[in-house]
Amino acid sequence: MRHAGIEKERPRGNNQGGKSSIEQAKLRSRVIKMTMKPPLDNATHWSTRSMAKALSISDSFVRRVWKSCGFKPHLIKQFKISNDPKFEEKLTDVVGLYLSPPENTVVLCVDEKSSIQALDRTQPGLPMKKGRSNTMTHDYKRHGTSTLFAALNVKTGEVIGECKKRHRHQEFLSFLKTVEKQTPEDKSLRPQAFCLDKNNRENFG
Repeated sequence: MRHAGIEKERPRGNNQGGKSSIEQAKLRSRVIKMTMKPPLDNATHWSTRSMAKALSISDSFVRRVWKSCGFKPHLIKQFKISNDPKFEEKLTDVVGLYLSPPENTVVLCVDEKSSIQALDRTQPGLPMKKGRSNTMTHDYKRHGTSTLFAALNVKTGEVIGECKKRHRHQEFLSFLKTVEKQTPEDKSLRPQAFCLDKNNRENFG
C-alpha cells in the first residue's frame, strides 16, 4: 500500500523553492542585491549566517549563490592609484625596458626588504617521522633585524642578494658594488632610478 505523501520524492534539504524555479531565481536575486549593500548591525561584512537570518533562508543557499557569483565578502583587495601625472609614461618606459632590453646591457630590477626579524626558537625542534609532523617551541629569541637587498636579472631570472645589518644608503651602495662585480665586463650597467625612501619618489641617476 502506498501513501500519497511519498508517491513523489520531495527535494531533499532546504532548496528554497526547487531548482530552476521562479521563486528560487527571485530569492537568488535578493541575495545578490543585499550582498552589494552594507551589512546590518554595524558588522564589518556579511556572513552566510547573517545574510540567511536577514532573508529568513538557509545559510547553505546563501553559500551556493555566493560561490556561483564568486562573492567573498570577508576578503578585501587593496589598491593604490598613482597621482603622478607622468605615471603612464614612466610605466611604458620600464615595461618596454623589461620586454626589449638594449643589446649588450644587463637589466636588473632592484629592491630591498628592511626590518626582517632574525628569530630563533628557545629549544631545538624534533624532525618529522611517521605519525608526527615537525615540532618547534611556541616561544623564540630575537637576534635583531636584517635588511635584504636583491637584484633580479630580468632576462635570465638570476638573483643577486645580500643581507645587511643596517638599512642605510651606505649598505645600498655597497650592494650596488657587489652587483657591479658580478656583472660581466662586456655588459654595460647604468643605474636609472634609485630611491630608498618610500615617501620620496623622485627619480635620479
